[in-house]
Amino acid sequence: MSYFEELAFQYIDGEWRSGTGSWDIVDFNPYNGEKLASITVAGVAEIDQAYRAAERAQAAWGATNPYTRRLVFERALRIIDDREATLAAAITAECGGTALKAAFELHLVREFLREALHLALRAEGRILPSPDDTKENRLYRVPVGVVGVISPFNFPFLLSVKSVAPALALGNTVVLKPHQNTPICGGGLVAKVFEEAGLPAGVLNVVVTDIAEIGDALIEHPVPKVISFTGSDKVGRHVATVAAGHFKRTILELGGNSALIVLDDADLDYAVDAAVFSRFIHQGQVCMAANRVLVDRSVEQEFTEKFVAKVRSLKVGDPCDPATHIGPLIHAGQAEAIGALVEQAVADGATALVRGGAEGTLVSPSVLTGLKSDAAILGQEIFGPVALIIPFDGEEEAIRLANATPYGLSGAVHTGNVERGVRVAKRIDSGMIHVNDGTVHDEPIVPFGGEKASGVGRLNGDAMVDAFTTTKWISIQHGRTRFPF
Repeated sequence: MSYFEELAFQYIDGEWRSGTGSWDIVDFNPYNGEKLASITVAGVAEIDQAYRAAERAQAAWGATNPYTRRLVFERALRIIDDREATLAAAITAECGGTALKAAFELHLVREFLREALHLALRAEGRILPSPDDTKENRLYRVPVGVVGVISPFNFPFLLSVKSVAPALALGNTVVLKPHQNTPICGGGLVAKVFEEAGLPAGVLNVVVTDIAEIGDALIEHPVPKVISFTGSDKVGRHVATVAAGHFKRTILELGGNSALIVLDDADLDYAVDAAVFSRFIHQGQVCMAANRVLVDRSVEQEFTEKFVAKVRSLKVGDPCDPATHIGPLIHAGQAEAIGALVEQAVADGATALVRGGAEGTLVSPSVLTGLKSDAAILGQEIFGPVALIIPFDGEEEAIRLANATPYGLSGAVHTGNVERGVRVAKRIDSGMIHVNDGTVHDEPIVPFGGEKASGVGRLNGDAMVDAFTTTKWISIQHGRTRFPF
């Protein structure tokens, strides 16, 4: 039995079991089409069982000494270290991730598990003053209870662990639903690692399913108090709407349309390196990817020539080959959609400096320029290897163009003057922006999240405490209150 077949089950209340849904999710390798596993989807009954198991387990887990909870994460880290090669191979096989992408993902998983060790001790209470001299006000930080996590396909292991680990560390129990294109890396692997690390039964449950089978049962269920969703803004809007109708809190990490700005005094060679990485890492299937490269017109020609030359040097092919820069998109439908986007942009007047073709799920890079200001491609997230180069005249126009999008997740500014870069960065409507760096960054203690259609709420560091705990006020009257009647 392969590693994928071993984990091709639901994980509910500490047991690996088959789903009872009406169809199977077939897990394919996006590069070669190899069937990795087949999983019978969870039905509404399994959703209820998973949430009820989490509900039963929460009281004991929440009451567990946080120093004891930390031991689970220490063991999980050792497991990942011991099985790094196996985990990296799984990421490559199921996600089409290159060796670089797999190593990057596993590095960040470790960092977030290390942060979970500290989070377990950070749910700090407070004692607040009262106008009554004989009264004491205690403010406790307590777990929200049960958390529902819905993770995406692009960095499935990382983006599942990123919400699951802090929620568990802070005393919550979790029901995790991975994306149907990455059910093992986003679900089964997470459950296996924590199971072997000694997490008690019911504390983490994994359900592999789809809205076609369960509708909104995962969000509407009465048990979870918080839903953490990472994915597209379209689905995020639906999650937020349904959750609000049931008085649930949501953390939404959604799409982006980031701009990397190259000012007239930038180090162009360095800016090219940052822009190419920021656009083409994991085939551009990254919410923080630099969709738009904005370049001051005075350096546009030199930058563009160097950018195009570097893009042409990228190797497209088998993600198992360490020399590959760009592997497959997640499925053929995504490859076709990217091809259609480029075709439409060229038909609308754009110039293709590099025109990438498609072979199955492999899509070679495209570089477009000469786009009209109302080109549809400028206003949307491009989840594929397509770069847009847009000239501007001066800082004010750069800022206007960067903000001309419904999204506001990440971005970057390149300049020879750091304070100039900070001045521009402050005026970009995004949750994150980086001076003289790429657009793709995630650090465990720095608040991560977007503005506008890029999401609601923040993750990482102290923001995790806000996301996965609630406050409870307990007052103590040491004297006697005089009641008016």
